[in-house]
Amino acid sequence: MDKKREKISLNTMVRAGFLVAISIVMTRFAYVMIPLAGVGALRISFGEVPLMMSGVMFGPMVGALTGIAADIIGFLINPQGPYYPGFTISSALWGVIPGLFVIYFKSRKKDMNIYSFKNMLIPSIVTTIIVSVLLNTLWLSQLYGKGFFVLLPTRLVASLISIPIYAFIISYLMKFLRQFAK
Repeated sequence: MDKKREKISLNTMVRAGFLVAISIVMTRFAYVMIPLAGVGALRISFGEVPLMMSGVMFGPMVGALTGIAADIIGFLINPQGPYYPGFTISSALWGVIPGLFVIYFKSRKKDMNIYSFKNMLIPSIVTTIIVSVLLNTLWLSQLYGKGFFVLLPTRLVASLISIPIYAFIISYLMKFLRQFAK
């Protein structure tokens, strides 16, 4: 049983830690709450972008660890409600899914611009639908006893707005940060 174990370098850990810190600040302190009639509020932030960047730059494993660390440390620093493990899973997936797409893009063509807007739009769409629209809506529904389909429309609208913004920010930043990607 001599499995190849991937080791995470100190440089990668430091860079991922920096992305954890940015995510915490953007999620816990730099956000906008939009009140919704009778169903609570919708939080809009871009704390997911550093998690996606972690997956894109360092792969799905580091992306997952970055998401888990950001969620747990962020909760300990500034809880915004009770701890719910579903949100930790969601945070991990914000890093895993884009990381898997980058692996796929790298395996398809060596000459393609992996970090183009179009290529970053695909993982942004898939990740946002799976995590933000479906899973986080489910977690909120379970946590607060609100109907899934009551919460879904506003979360869907907010997600449709954020998808191209995520893709643009990631593709733009990767023009400057590609040398740090593994």
